[in-house]
Amino acid sequence: MKGRMLHFKYLGGRTKIVGADAEKMEKGGNIVMRMLWKLTKEAARYKVLYVVAIVSTLCLTGVNLAAPKVLSAMTGVVERGMGEGSLAIVIRLALILLALYCVRILFRFLSNYLAHKAAWYLVGDLRSRMYDKLQSLDLGFFHDKQTGDLMSRVVNDTRDFELLYAHIIPELITNLVTFAGVLVILLTINWKLALITCCPIPLILVSGVIFAKKVRPFFKASQKCMGELNAKLQDNLSGLHEIQSFGQEHMESQQVKEKNFDQVKAMLRALRASAVFHPSVEFLSSAGTVLVVFFGGLFAARGQLSVEDIVAFVLYLSLFYAPVSGLATLLENLQQSLAGAERVALILDTPPAIHNEAHAEDMGRAEGAVSFEHVSFQYNQNVPVLKDISFSCRPGMMVALVGPTGVGKTTITQLLSRFYDPTKGRILIDGKDIKGVTLESLRQNISPVLQDTFLFNGTIAENIGYARPEATREEIEAAAKAAYIHEDILQMPQQYETRVGERGLRLSGGQKQRVAIARAILRNSPIIILDEATASVDVETERMIQNAINHIAGTRTIIAIAHRLSTIRNADLILLLKHGTIAERGTHEELMKLGGEYRKMVQAQVWKEEDE
Repeated sequence: MKGRMLHFKYLGGRTKIVGADAEKMEKGGNIVMRMLWKLTKEAARYKVLYVVAIVSTLCLTGVNLAAPKVLSAMTGVVERGMGEGSLAIVIRLALILLALYCVRILFRFLSNYLAHKAAWYLVGDLRSRMYDKLQSLDLGFFHDKQTGDLMSRVVNDTRDFELLYAHIIPELITNLVTFAGVLVILLTINWKLALITCCPIPLILVSGVIFAKKVRPFFKASQKCMGELNAKLQDNLSGLHEIQSFGQEHMESQQVKEKNFDQVKAMLRALRASAVFHPSVEFLSSAGTVLVVFFGGLFAARGQLSVEDIVAFVLYLSLFYAPVSGLATLLENLQQSLAGAERVALILDTPPAIHNEAHAEDMGRAEGAVSFEHVSFQYNQNVPVLKDISFSCRPGMMVALVGPTGVGKTTITQLLSRFYDPTKGRILIDGKDIKGVTLESLRQNISPVLQDTFLFNGTIAENIGYARPEATREEIEAAAKAAYIHEDILQMPQQYETRVGERGLRLSGGQKQRVAIARAILRNSPIIILDEATASVDVETERMIQNAINHIAGTRTIIAIAHRLSTIRNADLILLLKHGTIAERGTHEELMKLGGEYRKMVQAQVWKEEDE
């Protein structure tokens, strides 16, 4: 399934979603809710932490509700005059108040720390799920995705779930319990004044709904801009050599600055809405306080309310409006969390196009016979890349794919490894349709050596041993010798423990290719794919790489994409592709006698080498 990009436009201060994913984004809320429900069920593994945190939160709320009652009782004792035994009562109430404040420290610690602990464990689980999901998706998904943006979703957007599970949910529980508890207490003190206190609540709730609707698109846009900024930084840091070589530092600096401030502006739009909403809530809360002071004074003047009750009312008033005022912050954090959740959900909700079929079997170790039967393929609809490709090779044969750029040579090798499925036709290994075997067992039988060799930022031994982590040093060195890289490694500062740098930056192109060949040899797969293994190297390096290829020829089935005559000449079968079809096939000698496109290609290469 091909991935789609999300696009946002700002129109007159409003954010509008446009592009191919507009319809999907409209359903984003349902996706998010389903994911939050799944996460809530997964959070059950941390239920002990959550239960203790919630109980502590409820106890903390109870302490907060009890403290004003003790203070008002002390006020009542003082108001009635300090008679016999009054001092003892005051001392007892003071000790109770001190005990409540001490217990509050314990409950606050348990509430905050345990909720955070459970939430961060959940975020860690979610990040692992995100990575596993990305690792399971087909290559087509990544065609229009940027690495930095995906990294932002895995690291930054998942972090917003901590807000939800460690702050928003616990605080929402606290606020609801506090609000309900205070309301009951206020109603018991004076129901008329309590109802007057509630007058601003509907206005605050309505404004909260309006705020949530307005601010969430801004947070979405901000997080998308953050993903684009991360993507640009990742791209530029990877291409720093080219930036400096072509003197484009100023241009790239400007582009990074633009993306940086795009994110800043998007966040400021959200904060501008918050800057209006927060004072509005504070004003409405203050208006409620004014109403209480006015009508409370009026009731007291008429003798309908005692000083003790007025003190209790004023003390509880701050607790009453605190949850309502906190609604502003909760809504802001909630919208930010949901914006991040939507970006995460769009990844987790994407089904992999390439997956194990229902009755897929373990392939075991293959012999290496490969057959393509009338295979056609297209990346985009109505744009065919391969058309009716058919060929077969026996175990141990070498098949060379030749032809101009863009005719589908690399696509054939990716179809063989099932990174894509054919549009039509089928591919067989040892007579088995590769769609009928598990991906793991299929790819265990295939070792790729690509033109753009990727090496991890580790040691040479680790990179060769990546194919078989359990391999011994002797096996790693034997593979290196077979790939004609052993002598080069011995000349390096730490030999096999030499670190290669990011993407093998410290090695030459030929050394990276031979390390990749050693990795493929060590894996001992019956099928090896060589994608331009001798491209862009000098004659001496080409000779060593060719020696490495000759060393494994006949023992493995080799599918080689090549232009160099040294690689092509010894192939058992050469397929010349043109316009997505096989235009010519045969051995080197047979195709030279045919006098067609292949012969012209070889002659052109010979003339070029002679000129050089």
